[in-house]
Amino acid sequence: MATKKSELHLDDYVKGIARLRPDEQLSLIEVISSRLKKTLKGRKAKHSIMELERLGVHIWKGVDILQYLSGERKSWD
Repeated sequence: MATKKSELHLDDYVKGIARLRPDEQLSLIEVISSRLKKTLKGRKAKHSIMELERLGVHIWKGVDILQYLSGERKSWD
């Protein structure tokens, strides 16, 4: 009779970790960390901070920056 392969869930792994010795837990962390680094290394960032360049530039059009800064500094007092 064929047996169905059972599926492991996160809780199953967590319970298994508790049964490991501390040195085995550290080794497991190293394995997971190494695999995760490899997985993330190949991914390209979805966005770049440079996409924000010149965003809102129209708000500052015609504003005298030195005068604006002077007014802000006076408001601190």
